[in-house]
Amino acid sequence: MTTWGYLGFQDSASPLMEQLTFFHDHTMVVIILIMSFVGYMMGSLFVNKYINRFLLENQNIEIVWTIVPAVILVFIALPSLRLLYLLDEVNNPSVTLKAVGHQWYWSYEYSDFVQVEFDSYMVPTVDLSDDGFRLLDVDNRTVLPMNTQIRVLVSAADVIHSWTVPALGVKIDAIPGRLNQVGFMINRPGLFYGQCSEICGANHSFMPIVIESVNVDSFLGWVSALAEE
Repeated sequence: MTTWGYLGFQDSASPLMEQLTFFHDHTMVVIILIMSFVGYMMGSLFVNKYINRFLLENQNIEIVWTIVPAVILVFIALPSLRLLYLLDEVNNPSVTLKAVGHQWYWSYEYSDFVQVEFDSYMVPTVDLSDDGFRLLDVDNRTVLPMNTQIRVLVSAADVIHSWTVPALGVKIDAIPGRLNQVGFMINRPGLFYGQCSEICGANHSFMPIVIESVNVDSFLGWVSALAEE
């Protein structure tokens, strides 16, 4: 999760987030080069002693400063479009999770298993353990297997919410009466925190998301224990 020392993204936990990070770095290099060049040109104007009072236009310069930005935009747009379609792709999921937003908590249902569903509420500060994270920990974590293609179906029961887990590169709106889907694969074990990212009312800040990534055997054991309860 993000701490005070972070200036960039959270450490990625999925191939999608890795690609988002790479695209961010690629774009930042282009932006820094452009800003450096423009800054140099603007700074040189203050010390330039040469003046041409009869310069009205220069066709060659206008051609260059039209073509060069167009080429730069292509170098940014092509990776962006590739990533956009990659984020929308849901490839043969092995596990399907249904997440429904409520005011103000999330409910989850594992559609591949019988009677595996639960509500996930934020743990109040007074009940928080010493190693817990304030406003981020929940009473029932969402357990998912790593190295497995996962599909999440997202909807809402009342108003618009947004199911967001930054470390996984996932952000999808939960809209009443509509079913949105997103696919991802977690490539390492751990706890990954998220929050509702759509202002949904007075307790918008108090409906966090916690994904617990475990191996497949531990996940199946957890599902079996939950189904027997």
